[in-house]
Amino acid sequence: MTKWTPYPYPSFGFSADNLAEHWDILHAGDTEPFPDAERVEQLRNDYSEISGQLDGHDSNDIAATLQAAWAAFHNGDFASAAELGHSIGTIGAPVAAKATGIYASRLADDDQRLALLGDELETIQTAADAMANEANAHYFLAFLLGRYSQEISIAKALTEGLAGRVRKALDHVLELRPDHAEAQTALGVYHAEIVDKVGGLVAKLTYGANPRDAKSHGTKALELTPNAPIAWIEYGNILLMTDGDKAMDEAVEAYEKAASMEPNDAMEKLDIQYAAEQIEDE
Repeated sequence: MTKWTPYPYPSFGFSADNLAEHWDILHAGDTEPFPDAERVEQLRNDYSEISGQLDGHDSNDIAATLQAAWAAFHNGDFASAAELGHSIGTIGAPVAAKATGIYASRLADDDQRLALLGDELETIQTAADAMANEANAHYFLAFLLGRYSQEISIAKALTEGLAGRVRKALDHVLELRPDHAEAQTALGVYHAEIVDKVGGLVAKLTYGANPRDAKSHGTKALELTPNAPIAWIEYGNILLMTDGDKAMDEAVEAYEKAASMEPNDAMEKLDIQYAAEQIEDE
């Protein structure tokens, strides 16, 4: 594995022993079920690929690995989270994808980011194909596609048809979980980025994207997770992409809201730091 830049702040001290008691707060945005042995058994029963990969492995052991991976993620040890997720195959793909995506977005070097995202995309696409009704397999596919698209430029991503893949994945997530706040945010950003890059008329006619839906999805995410820094950050971004400079004051207010929050884990700490930097740059 390529050397990953370490998380630069103190660990939050999550472990298998205390993860469950914090789970609902930590996963308010992605609604991921707690990965106990019962959850592992459910996935084994529902999906033949997972059943085959885990044949001969005890569900308690797999659950322990998943819990260790998520604890590492929430502590900011993104490399370990990804490695542990990969070690158990398809069932670990969502945590590996989230760890890779957050690391790439906030800590990775410029010359490292695109390769990391491209490699992880292959893994999460396989997981999404294997787990048709698991919302986060499809959400993290959309998440990584979105980050990858930003790296190669949104215009190039549109030309290569990545926008359609993002939209398809996010629509499926929200069919399965309408209360998936991170997917609501992502769909808002989808609409806003296309409007910003190709203009309102082409966005509407070609991609079904428009400023109204961008703001509606962003607002829905805030209603679902009012204490999530990323929901406020992306709402500010949506406003700037759809309304330009006339929305600057409202966007800055959204960034300030995010920057003023207390983080629940490493991801939120990085998001809060990012929001503070955006304010400084304005």
